Amino acid sequence: MNHPRISIIAAIGQNRELGKKNDLIWRIPEDLKRVKELTTGHTIIMGLNTYNSIGRPLPNRVNIVISDKNKEIDGCIVASSLDEALDLAKQNEAEEIFIFGGARVYHDAIPLVTRLYLTLIKGTDTEADVFFPDYSNFTTTLKSEDFPDAEIPFTWVTLEK
Repeated sequence: MNHPRISIIAAIGQNRELGKKNDLIWRIPEDLKRVKELTTGHTIIMGLNTYNSIGRPLPNRVNIVISDKNKEIDGCIVASSLDEALDLAKQNEAEEIFIFGGARVYHDAIPLVTRLYLTLIKGTDTEADVFFPDYSNFTTTLKSEDFPDAEIPFTWVTLEK
């Protein structure tokens, strides 16, 4: 079995906000493009709520959805747990597995992850109802790129433990 890197990709607000009412808070076109560039050709693992908010499998990726309710989702592999999802992903993936959300999957996966690809949004949302877990033990910055003049200012960071 392969030993690919396990990474998280997420966009979060200044208070680690992830979403509200089962949807993203911010839609940043540059960020969606970056997500596509980073994850295309790789395996992504997401919870059922995240899959439902997207509404379809993302193309050119192996989509694994964690669900104890659905046994089949067209175009996806369904796993009953994060452990099963990771085992299935390791059978397919040579380089990197991306944890794609949502909050519960991030929380369960963060102890197993070695790299974070974060979009740090310069904003807050008091109506947020899901939050990203603490990531203060990811202390090594591999890359940081600031976009202060974007419609919604943000910074891309790549962090490792």
